Amino acid sequence: MAIKIPIIFEDNHLLVVEKPQNVLSQGDRTGDPDMLTLLKEDIKIRYNKPGNVYLGLVHRLDRPVGGVMVFAKTSKAASRLSDQIRRGKFIKRYMAVIHGKPYKNKDILVHHLLKDNKTNTVFIVEESTEGAKEAVLDYEIAGTIEDFSLVKINLRTGRPHQIRVQFSAIGHPIYGDQRYNLKEDNIKDQIALWSHKITCTHPTLKEEITFTSLPIKRKPWTWF
Repeated sequence: MAIKIPIIFEDNHLLVVEKPQNVLSQGDRTGDPDMLTLLKEDIKIRYNKPGNVYLGLVHRLDRPVGGVMVFAKTSKAASRLSDQIRRGKFIKRYMAVIHGKPYKNKDILVHHLLKDNKTNTVFIVEESTEGAKEAVLDYEIAGTIEDFSLVKINLRTGRPHQIRVQFSAIGHPIYGDQRYNLKEDNIKDQIALWSHKITCTHPTLKEEITFTSLPIKRKPWTWF
C-alpha cells in the first residue's frame, strides 16, 4: 500500500485497521485512494491471492476522520456485523475537541437530519420533514482548556456527518471542521474527530470484542 494503514486486528473473518485522516472509506467520483480498495490490494499481495478479494464495508468514517474501522473478510461476517449495526449492538465511540464548553458535562443530543446529496451537506430539520432521520448521541466532557473541550462520544445512530452537525447545532463545533464550523479560524488543521473505540460481537466466536485507537499526537489533541 502506498498509504500505510496500521492493522489493529486480523483473523479469517475480520480486518480491523486504523484509518488515516483524509482517506475515503469507499471510492467515489474523485477517484482518490479509498480504504476498501487499498485494503483489498494489500490482502491480495500479503496472501498472494489470485482473482478478486472479498472485503465487506460494514460502516464508514467521514473522509477527514481517522481511527478504528472494522471490515468483514467474509460475506457471513459482513451480514452478521450489519445485523449488529441494525440492532444497535455495534458500539461506536469517538473522541473530539470542540469549541467552548457545553453547559452540561454529560448530555444526550437528539436532532433530525436531512442530507443534501448534491452538496454532501447535512442539515438540522424538523422531525416532520420528508426524508429526515433521527440522530442520537451522548457525550461526556473529559477535559477543558481555555476555550476548548475534549469530549467522549457514544454514537447511538450512524447518520452522515452526525457528530459534526450535532455539535455545531448546539454552538460547540468541532475544531478543524471546515464544513460545519463557522467560527473556525485555523482551517489548515485537521478535524479533531477520532474513531476511538468499537465494540461488537465476533461474527463466529460470539464473543464481545473491543478495538481501540488513540488520536494522533498533534494539536489540538496534545492540549489535553
